Amino acid sequence: MIAFRHADPRLPFLHEHASQSPARWHDAGDGPVNYFSDTPDGAWAEFLRHEEIREPEDLATVRRALWAVDVGDEPSATPALPDNALVGGAESYGVCRNEARRLRAGGAMRIDALSAALVRGGARGHRVEGGLRPGPPRDGRTIVLFGRRPSLVGWRAAQEGRPAEELLTRVRHITRPGHDG
Repeated sequence: MIAFRHADPRLPFLHEHASQSPARWHDAGDGPVNYFSDTPDGAWAEFLRHEEIREPEDLATVRRALWAVDVGDEPSATPALPDNALVGGAESYGVCRNEARRLRAGGAMRIDALSAALVRGGARGHRVEGGLRPGPPRDGRTIVLFGRRPSLVGWRAAQEGRPAEELLTRVRHITRPGHDG
């Protein structure tokens, strides 16, 4: 399976050490943990969501590497959580981390979950029919890999790229108090 990941262009495409910041599916010291998206738009949406980029003019300063990575086909565990936990903001991370701990205790080294960054149907992509047209609606997925993965092979799809402006309408932005979103 080819999956996608954005990264600082100066850095490798994988975390190799446990000293990474906590996120939805891992806590401090649980690493290395690497997050991927099933589409390039999903990877870009993750970046836009976490950086709280909402305005088209803010895209002009984005310079990120986009990687296509063969993450293999090992079995994935599916979290047993309601959608609002899977797609929520930082307030939902605790329940997701607990679920990841439960899955890992059962031997899971990979999780496949609904994308928190893309709205439902937002991983639709494009097709060509008399010009560029939206593809059929599709839900985005996040693939989480636990542990070091030195055998993974990645290809740099963009060295200093940025997402398309139209993607902003498909990002599930984090709502903060006093900020409409």
